Amino acid sequence: MRLSGRVALITGAGSGQGRAVALRFASEGASVGVLDRDAASARQTAELIEGQGGVALSVAADVSNADEVQRAVERVVSRWGNLHILYNNAGVFWPERDGTVAEVAPETWRQVLGINLDGVYHCCKYAVPHLLRCAPSCIINVSSVAGFAGDQLYHAYAASKSALHSLTRSIALRYGPEGLRANLICPGFIETPMVSHLLADEGVRAGVVGTTALRRLGRPEDVAAAALFLASDEAGFVTGTTLVVDGGLVK
Repeated sequence: MRLSGRVALITGAGSGQGRAVALRFASEGASVGVLDRDAASARQTAELIEGQGGVALSVAADVSNADEVQRAVERVVSRWGNLHILYNNAGVFWPERDGTVAEVAPETWRQVLGINLDGVYHCCKYAVPHLLRCAPSCIINVSSVAGFAGDQLYHAYAASKSALHSLTRSIALRYGPEGLRANLICPGFIETPMVSHLLADEGVRAGVVGTTALRRLGRPEDVAAAALFLASDEAGFVTGTTLVVDGGLVK
């Protein structure tokens, strides 16, 4: 098993991509800290892992709250003594509230960046000392194709995801000499609860599929497979880079 003996903390693991990654990491031998702001969803993911013979700990925390994140990291480390993998998946996409810079409310702008960007900062801040102690170790941040292509309609979301490119590269450069790798995954349209309301429109769905080379939507398991590679020793010489998982989306 590729992650045997490793401890992973996965944020936003209560559903969608985060849950798929948690299940995949556990199936490969990792002990998984399942973090989500929805305590019930976190518990459900942990129970699914345990039901498949894996090891998990559910932790409720809002990544935009630094104190909650610090306590969550300490709970995971206290449980298993180590931390080898941080997977920053927690994020929001609010098309009903987001908009162009001329339209989006300041409060919404701050909330989106508070979760999508500050949340990653909080998790890295409190996890990095433990990751360095357990090196070789890794951080995997989750962006979006909107992070490098931009988005015509949802500027707060695009800005928050774009910033993760520079942050991830900076972490890789600073901590690489100490054995900590940092990489970024950029998913395209993945069929998860976050985008289900958009894809429920058959016209939108057909348009997305039609501009994707593989002519299908992504599945959470597609992202989990990419995440497993980056977390494993197979990616031991991969850092500071971006792995796009978008099925060949036409830019």
